[in-house]
Amino acid sequence: MDIIELTEATFDSEVLQSNQLVIVDFWATWCTPCRMLTPILEEIAAERTDIKICTINMDEAENIAETYAVMSLPALLFFRDGELIEGCIGLVSKDRIVSLLPE
Repeated sequence: MDIIELTEATFDSEVLQSNQLVIVDFWATWCTPCRMLTPILEEIAAERTDIKICTINMDEAENIAETYAVMSLPALLFFRDGELIEGCIGLVSKDRIVSLLPE
């Protein structure tokens, strides 16, 4: 499954109204660790079609970042049925991300 690029306008429909587990990657163009995380997320997206992986540029979605208290990048937030259930901050390994996913 491809990674979905979110905007403030599409966040609710793609994340909060989704019936899948959704991982949202908060990133910024100036964030080197964010760019390093992208290939890891692409691998997971290709392997796990049962989850939805989305990215959102924090500089263009400040209201959403503020709502979820995202202050450091990269930040991964995990949503199920519209509820935030997990999160990790910083560059994390594929193994760490996968360990947070349901089997």
